[in-house]
Amino acid sequence: MEIGKTEKYLRGKLAQDGAMLFSLVDPDKCSLEKGASIAKQSYEAGADVILVGGSIGAQGEILDKTVKMIKESVSVPVILFPGNIGGLSAYADATYFMQMLNSRDVYWLSTAQIQAAPVVARMKIEAIPTTYIVVEPGRAVGWIGNANLIPRDRADLAAACALSAKYSGSHILVSDCGSGSPEHAPVEMVNAVKKVCGKDLIYILGGGIRTPQAATDVVKAGADAIQVGTAFELENALPKMKQMVEAVKKEGKKRV
Repeated sequence: MEIGKTEKYLRGKLAQDGAMLFSLVDPDKCSLEKGASIAKQSYEAGADVILVGGSIGAQGEILDKTVKMIKESVSVPVILFPGNIGGLSAYADATYFMQMLNSRDVYWLSTAQIQAAPVVARMKIEAIPTTYIVVEPGRAVGWIGNANLIPRDRADLAAACALSAKYSGSHILVSDCGSGSPEHAPVEMVNAVKKVCGKDLIYILGGGIRTPQAATDVVKAGADAIQVGTAFELENALPKMKQMVEAVKKEGKKRV
């Protein structure tokens, strides 16, 4: 599959900076003006991508309007992080075309993708082949996706999932402890997954990354990018956003 404009941007930023920060806006929690405000502040702080999506409610008119408002206030790519087939918007630059690899439900492994593929084609948005794995505690996404959660002390299982993603042709691997998780994935797990991904897959880590030190730790362990949602939903989050971006870029530059 040919690499599209947005994925080329991601790989270029990775080559330039060594690591990236993605700011996640969930229209179910932060729609319209609030979502656009978070996105704009994230952009001003130096975020590389604005992700839009969520496990429930992030679809339809609210999604479209939120994406349009975000696009008016940022000049970095807006990528959809769909929680279901309704989480698609023609106004975005690209979408994770995603399977939840450790779901117990065939719907999240193949049926949703079959349903979504013609819609993505009609919308003419870039589809980035993505594998998604959910790590304990999983939170809402683990519950919605009926995930067979990867235990936090089993880095080998996470690495095996990454290897499966690599062999099956994904371009991105996202591992996630779930929005609002009290902790991010253990650094030993991050390191094991990155060793498998190498330069073939862009490895993105989500869930529980709340501080600049946590951002530094997971990038040092190997994450190519972190996605931050809940930590940026607080009032007056701009200073924290800048600190998080600075931490990611400082550690990332050591790789370049």
